[in-house]
Amino acid sequence: MSLHDRVIGELWRSPRMLQDLDALCACGGRLWSSPSEHRARDFLRKRLAEIPGVRLSEHRFTYDGWERLRSALTLLDGDPRPRACHSLLWSPDTPQGGLEAEIVDIGRGTLADFESTEARLRGRIALVRHEYPFAAGTVHRMRKYMWARERGAVGFVIANCVPGEMTVSGFAPDNSDKDIPAIGVSLETGATIAAMAPGARLCIEVAGRRWKEDSVNLIAEVAGRGPEWVVLSAHYDGHDLGQSALDNGTGAAAVPNILQALAPHVPNMPRGLRAMLFTAEEWGLYGSRVYVNELPEEERRRIAVDVNLDTIAGSPRLACLTSEFPELEDMARTVGRQLGIPLDLVRDLRRNSDHYNFARHGIPALRLVCGFDASESAVKYLLMAGDTRDKVHESEFKFGAAVAAEFAWHALVRTGQIARHKTPAEVKKMLEGLE
Repeated sequence: MSLHDRVIGELWRSPRMLQDLDALCACGGRLWSSPSEHRARDFLRKRLAEIPGVRLSEHRFTYDGWERLRSALTLLDGDPRPRACHSLLWSPDTPQGGLEAEIVDIGRGTLADFESTEARLRGRIALVRHEYPFAAGTVHRMRKYMWARERGAVGFVIANCVPGEMTVSGFAPDNSDKDIPAIGVSLETGATIAAMAPGARLCIEVAGRRWKEDSVNLIAEVAGRGPEWVVLSAHYDGHDLGQSALDNGTGAAAVPNILQALAPHVPNMPRGLRAMLFTAEEWGLYGSRVYVNELPEEERRRIAVDVNLDTIAGSPRLACLTSEFPELEDMARTVGRQLGIPLDLVRDLRRNSDHYNFARHGIPALRLVCGFDASESAVKYLLMAGDTRDKVHESEFKFGAAVAAEFAWHALVRTGQIARHKTPAEVKKMLEGLE
């Protein structure tokens, strides 16, 4: 058996990866700045420190903390009982006593939907629908929020697309003075509100607490023979609904185990391996954004590729998002052939995980994610109470980790350029419509 086969086989046989996932889920949902996130950070710091031959460091940054104190929804027409809701991260407070306004049912919440209802939206609350996050035509929650805000809406309600009386969470406000109060509700509550429109009135109450807090990105690295690095990244923060098991307990648990399997061999490889566990990803990808922004350009040039793991279980289908780097498509095809598996390829750059912040600086970056265009998979439970440990099947999880390890191995041992860094002009064109 070759060294490569032994290393990949170690990931399949070891029980440690599942134990690490269990430990992360036991911390809770890991909402950034919460005690749950702090427990996860402490666990992962200790876990990385146990790996022989690894240099452990931290990247610290200050961020605007936010804590949900209250969120409430009352239908003023019809049944007046309070309805379950969840204020979106960084939602501004409503006036004392709540925000009362008419609802406008935008429908799904595409740009065309907003344009067709624009004349009625000013001074009212927009109702839109949450969508399965990983599909070719998905319209992200934040775009819907911005379109509502730009058209004069005074509030924002997003209804879940999964039944079961589960509210939906997520990031939409951008912590600016233009923000409007925003809440997530269940599919059933959304349907009730839609049936009352047009003209129905709602009362939304949102209150939160804000402060400044130091945050920590964890870095563990093993140098190779040359100056370049392969980055293996994942985020360890999550939400306070469910356990954030799929998103992204799977990636955060896989990274230390892949690092442990590869670390003894990296000093003899052309490139070094840098494992990065980011926080504040669920808050507009902030943790990785500030890290890459602060890197000197010379250090950015030394990153050969970022392999980002985010939601690597939840479906037997694994996709590689290659972020408009054609060479990474070739790399994905090579890995697929070596493993004898099909990998779904998604070529366009997507602002949906930490790989984006590497790509926006021209650094070749990809994301591995399960369930692309598989809306009935367990991945549908992201951002809600259904994202729990039982949704992670061992075979899918270990498969995702083994594929990620194969990408890392391929990048570590390959001689010559993995992919060309993009020029500033190319990056500017690539980011059109994303920022």
